[in-house]
Amino acid sequence: MIQNLAIVGAAGLVGTTMLTVLQERKIQIKNLQLFGTERSAGKTLKFNGADIKISAISPKSFDSEVEEVKKAKETEKTKKTEETAKNNTKIALFSAGAAASKEYAPIAAKNGYTVIDNSSAWRMDETVPLVVPEVNPADAHKHNGIIANPNCSTIQAVVVLNSLHKRYNIKRVVYTTFQAVSGAGSAGIADLQRTANGEPPQHFPQPIAGNCIPQIDVFDENGYSGEELKMINETRKILHAPQLKITATTVRVPVLTGHSESVNITLEKPFELAEVHKILAATPGVVVQDISETPENPYPTPLAAAGTDAVYVGRIRRDFSAENSLNLWIVADNIRKGAATNAVQILQLLVTNNA
Repeated sequence: MIQNLAIVGAAGLVGTTMLTVLQERKIQIKNLQLFGTERSAGKTLKFNGADIKISAISPKSFDSEVEEVKKAKETEKTKKTEETAKNNTKIALFSAGAAASKEYAPIAAKNGYTVIDNSSAWRMDETVPLVVPEVNPADAHKHNGIIANPNCSTIQAVVVLNSLHKRYNIKRVVYTTFQAVSGAGSAGIADLQRTANGEPPQHFPQPIAGNCIPQIDVFDENGYSGEELKMINETRKILHAPQLKITATTVRVPVLTGHSESVNITLEKPFELAEVHKILAATPGVVVQDISETPENPYPTPLAAAGTDAVYVGRIRRDFSAENSLNLWIVADNIRKGAATNAVQILQLLVTNNA
């Protein structure tokens, strides 16, 4: 049972999906609070049949817990009350952007909440764990009040790569992504609709309808985009492989939901394709959809993956141009597994282990 759960950015695309996933997974919540901007304040969202009003986020949004925490500490006279306080779980799911997370996540953490943050604000902070439950669940319990949810494109990649890394030791990764407009939130979806009608873009740097844009986020001095650097740095952190060689090209495509990735990896050890298939098929959260397993449907697509929580992998084949190298095609719903579901899975880790 979660005593207090707050969702910050509740009215957004990821926030509303978090509510859906919480309901689907039948998470027991005693007190649910929804927060958003002044624009979304006053709106209501349904959760388990009840209408819950969104409140405007402010520095005092979590103050109600301060006195409760103080009182609990003052009255802890027996081991029984101490255990009760330990189990008084308070969690905040943040999906309101990096600026809001930088401002409000420390306040929530100070007031006794464990924050699971979906923005880029804390991902590369050395004191904050970056967690994908199928890959590094133990890291979730090494937090100081804030846990970071990785970038959507990174999450689906590492779920697949982790099992292969443990068996063969990955030496190098080449990422090429094909990312849906929903990765940019409601503004990205609106831009696809807008430019499909012949109107100029307002969010992306070029029209996205009927187009591919090889830029996600701003470019650094070396020509890499912010999204490409996120994939490189986050993969290293999650896999605990700081020296892993990685390069990336990330592309926005006119797809509504679902990120696709062409991934080329070089392994230290030789491999047999049959064993690779077996390893991936046994990986939690992964569905192998390849010609040898599903000849009638020999590869995953973002359209088929939409609305699901699995990470799909297909086009599994040896790269004949380099020794011990492998090509993979990885697809997942970027709003669910790439954001909302991964955050709820972290929450489940915490509740299960009373973290």
